[in-house]
Amino acid sequence: MRHRDSDEEGEGVRPGGAAPVDLNLLRTFLAVYRTGSFTAGARLLGLSQPTVTTQIRTLERQLDRELFQRLARGVAPGPYADELASRIVEPLDALATVTGPGGSADVHPVEPVHLAGPTELLTHRVMPALAPLVDRGVRLRITPGLTEPLLEELRTGRYDLVVSTYRPRGRALASAPLADEEFVLVTTPAWAERIGGPARLAADGPAALHGVPLVAYAEDVPIVRRYWRHVFGRRLVRHPAVTMPDLNAVKAAVAGGTGFSVLPRYLCSAELASGALVPLLDPDDPPINTAFLVQRPGSSGNPHVALVRDHLLEIARDW
Repeated sequence: MRHRDSDEEGEGVRPGGAAPVDLNLLRTFLAVYRTGSFTAGARLLGLSQPTVTTQIRTLERQLDRELFQRLARGVAPGPYADELASRIVEPLDALATVTGPGGSADVHPVEPVHLAGPTELLTHRVMPALAPLVDRGVRLRITPGLTEPLLEELRTGRYDLVVSTYRPRGRALASAPLADEEFVLVTTPAWAERIGGPARLAADGPAALHGVPLVAYAEDVPIVRRYWRHVFGRRLVRHPAVTMPDLNAVKAAVAGGTGFSVLPRYLCSAELASGALVPLLDPDDPPINTAFLVQRPGSSGNPHVALVRDHLLEIARDW
């Protein structure tokens, strides 16, 4: 790629010239766009703040566009900056995975991506999906936890991405739907036979489960309560016999013969296929919960954050 002087006419990303814009100017633009300030962008790139300011002004002259609104603290991207970023982020991030953000990957190693979310989704969906990226050199720091505190810590910058069990409110956090979880009422074949199977439950409703111990994630049984409201149209009026704050442990207890529970289908699909667990109902409209992938805008200049985000959103289409 031939570099051109800042006052030469050009095309590529500029509206109407003949030559592409200097790749280094685009790298600088993306660093400022992601970090929200010239100073932070300069720190990310290993450049001086005046150099970054000069490069952004040069790029603005080449494109004949104002890219950033200068604020008292940092900068705010203009409409064209959003459009430009969407056009260049994927190729520049792909290049950065090979060369690193400022040159050689050996000299400037990319920081780890800090990702958090529910244990079960991380274990059964997210981590297997990210294996190819780890093979390509992406480093990950994974933290399991509950959605509400994880989102609070995301706001403070502790994490780059959070898999959330609900869409966060407000505009401070950018989120995108990741995958739907279908919930299923399950027990062992032995318990199903004792209560008369799905036919009796369909006929008698929850009363058919009288005497069968309930295994739940928490004392307030949020997943089971939601299932009762959605499928049976009534309030759950019983208490759990066993609680464990880990759905994998709940699944193990139910599969071991402890009683019944409500689980995400993805979590118990192998047990349902093998017959170790059986569904007690097959409603036409099962309860569905949507998981979201949440990122704090401008919280990181790490190109691997966008790489992990986009990869998860793409592969989750097949979940």
